[in-house]
Amino acid sequence: MSVTHPDYRLSQLDQLEAESIHIFREVAAEFEKPVLMFSGGKDSIVMLRLAEKAFYPAKVPFPVLQVDTGYDFPEVLACRDEWVARLGLRLIVASVEEAIATGVVVDDGRTTRNRMQIGTLLNAIETEGFTAAFGGGRRDEEKARAKERVYSHRDEFGQWDPKNQRPELWSLFNGRIHEGEHMRIFPLSNWTELDIWHYLDREQISIPSIYFSHQRRVFERDGMLLSDSEHNPLRAGEVAEERTVRFRTVGDLTLTGCVESTAATTAEIIDEIAVARVTERGATRGDDRFSEAAMEDRKKEGYF
Repeated sequence: MSVTHPDYRLSQLDQLEAESIHIFREVAAEFEKPVLMFSGGKDSIVMLRLAEKAFYPAKVPFPVLQVDTGYDFPEVLACRDEWVARLGLRLIVASVEEAIATGVVVDDGRTTRNRMQIGTLLNAIETEGFTAAFGGGRRDEEKARAKERVYSHRDEFGQWDPKNQRPELWSLFNGRIHEGEHMRIFPLSNWTELDIWHYLDREQISIPSIYFSHQRRVFERDGMLLSDSEHNPLRAGEVAEERTVRFRTVGDLTLTGCVESTAATTAEIIDEIAVARVTERGATRGDDRFSEAAMEDRKKEGYF
């Protein structure tokens, strides 16, 4: 239910929701073949919930696309499938494993599966002919994402030029593209991690269980707690132990860390995040720690 102030202004959360719904409707009207990138994580779930509201009572008028590294958390994939089944969506899975097998990307033994998502994603967009791809990126996550517009132009090679972006005055978006180009669309750009959790709490939205406190065998590497897994062999001196943890963000389990936490409800997580001084990507994503410009470098090549 919307909450209004005595002077009939919408609450901040309702304003964010309205803005995102407006973006979804604009894209659906303007672009021939959009797709929603859906990982099964909290941000993409909120994005899908907003898309559901934008077109209700009709069905969401575009498919969802997941880039599967092969190292995704089972709990996240299960939640992804639940949402797809409930809304009756077409799910396209772009597999990094398959992309390696077919030569779309090359596994040199050094490049992470996370980085190999770039070629896999671009191949899926080109193969399917998508002209716009919704992503769940938020400006508060990372400084490269803070530079990006709501409509983010990608050239015929899927590349992003941070120095050549289109102005977005008065929420007017320029969606003109040439053949072979596409737009990345970010309906959650103005949301924060705290906004996401307030919305999840208000809407009582189902998300993967690993976002909440649970027992897990973890080990410490590079200042992060990583999951003990067959995909994460221990190195010399590393010891796995049972701890009470939760995840602030989810991705490739070989690079995504968790944090020690006893927050078992959305209300407790909101209290925890309200005093956090580090963003979820800065705290728990190893792929952003390779350099100061790691995210921006990947985004220039076509990363989401």
